[in-house]
Amino acid sequence: MWHRGGAAVADDDPRVLPDGCADVIWHDDGTDVLVMVAGPDTRAHLAPLGPTDRMVGIRFAPGIASDVLGVPLDEVRDQRVALDDLWGTRAHGLAEGAAESGQPGHVLVEEVRRRITRPPDGAISAIVARLQSSSGRGLVERLADELGTSPRQLQRRCRAAFGYGPKTLHEVLRFQRALRLARSGRRLADVAADVGFADQPHMARVTRRLAGVSLGQLLGTTPAG
Repeated sequence: MWHRGGAAVADDDPRVLPDGCADVIWHDDGTDVLVMVAGPDTRAHLAPLGPTDRMVGIRFAPGIASDVLGVPLDEVRDQRVALDDLWGTRAHGLAEGAAESGQPGHVLVEEVRRRITRPPDGAISAIVARLQSSSGRGLVERLADELGTSPRQLQRRCRAAFGYGPKTLHEVLRFQRALRLARSGRRLADVAADVGFADQPHMARVTRRLAGVSLGQLLGTTPAG
């Protein structure tokens, strides 16, 4: 669970970076309350908060949200969608009920738990683990072979579970790993090599495409390469 706004503000950065995740978000702007779904992003999404805004969110790890939301995730990729559009009448009153409870996060968690009817798909978890640790040419073909499926079937399965195909998911996961290492103080040239980029300029291009800014800007510095 995460919080933004009110006393929980951690920083003023409105940039939400692609991470392979999807969220269910309760939002109170001081006038209206709503519950929405933030689909998996392929580019940075700017979400500035006003002085009275408050958000509480439930974030699903990559590959988990589709079963709970009830739709293939590529249907909500790069979108912010009212939960009513996905859950229909079951979502009516959830925003106000969460507000009235004084614990909107708890209400969201309980509602999500009610919609979990089976354990996570082990194959989906295996795809994430494999893409987090692998790189190089032919990655999709190798992964499909390991799973005993075709690259085309793997593409369809990934789009439904993650919102995009395995190549994009791999790029997003690699970008997030690079960002974590860079924030730990590692030299950027070492980070690029460790996460499997061809070189530092390659990492810079991917960062600019996904985040819309340079890695130095994300770090709030201009670190040495």
